[in-house]
Amino acid sequence: MYENVFNRVEQKYILSEQDRVKLFNKINKHLRKDIYYDSLISNIYFDGNNNESIINSLEKPLYKDKVRLRSYGIVKKNSKVFFEIKNKYKGVVGKRRIMINLKDYYDYLDGKSNIDNQIMKEIDYLIKHYKLKPAIMIAYHRFSYVGLEDNNLRITFDNDLTSRRNDLRLENGIHGEKYFKNNETIMEIKTLGGYPLWLSKALSELKIFPNSFSKYGSIYSKEVMEGVYA
Repeated sequence: MYENVFNRVEQKYILSEQDRVKLFNKINKHLRKDIYYDSLISNIYFDGNNNESIINSLEKPLYKDKVRLRSYGIVKKNSKVFFEIKNKYKGVVGKRRIMINLKDYYDYLDGKSNIDNQIMKEIDYLIKHYKLKPAIMIAYHRFSYVGLEDNNLRITFDNDLTSRRNDLRLENGIHGEKYFKNNETIMEIKTLGGYPLWLSKALSELKIFPNSFSKYGSIYSKEVMEGVYA
């Protein structure tokens, strides 16, 4: 059974289409396409009945964690998906995840799972302890790059951020509400250390600065502003 555990520093930036093109033209010679360069990513985030998890996350505690299901590409019931815990402590992001069949995920929700795995036990504990349930589907189209000189440097560009609160079945495809109105891109820079000089220089020259942007948090905040929870 496949497991994945890792830690890294992640920083997000919100780019206009113009800035994305300018930045990429400056840095692309230092990058190569990742093995999963072009991906459609879908996530089911878990939360409590009153959105306790995301509300706590928006308060920016020193430590926070999320439970989510993630898939890559168009999925069917026999497709492989990742059931994972994503945590963050003082800016360092960690993931503990297990790869299972989508059918196994639905079996788990129905109380019929027999997966005997340590990470699955941790996920199950968090879900039961905090009374979590599938709450929102969030999807986007990602282009991924890796540093030529440093394999630990990853830069991703996420487009078409979409969400929905109903129909939380990944196999039903991507449909829902678009978050951005002007084709903005979410860039994430992920590294185990500091930025290389060429990257810091490019960001500085274009006056591109970090943005404390959480996909789920931003969508929830927009819902609150629109009176969804009034």
